[in-house]
Amino acid sequence: MQERRKNKRLELESKIIIKSLNNPGEQHEAIIDIVDASKTGVGFNCSLPLSIGTIYEAYLTIWTKEVLHTFIEIVRIEKQGDTFNYGATFVGMPGMDASRISIYDTINEELEKQKDNQ
Repeated sequence: MQERRKNKRLELESKIIIKSLNNPGEQHEAIIDIVDASKTGVGFNCSLPLSIGTIYEAYLTIWTKEVLHTFIEIVRIEKQGDTFNYGATFVGMPGMDASRISIYDTINEELEKQKDNQ
């Protein structure tokens, strides 16, 4: 498969809680496992069926234990057994929060270089 991502994806051991903004009276909250993240989007696994094009409010816990409040739009769905793998883009994420994710990538790359040089 051809790589179409504009930004490098990172694996974060983190969770987010989401609720749909499309149907305000219907608030399904779910804890999901993040597979990868970049400054423009996130990939995650969830047992609940979500819809492409739906926007969700998200609370993303990053590696520093900070919680980023953001909105995500589902752009890809793949069923894998009993769970779903989703791809989502951030909607209106502040530049400061996107930078936090980019900084993590830079630190990881430097640590990998140091490890390879030993």
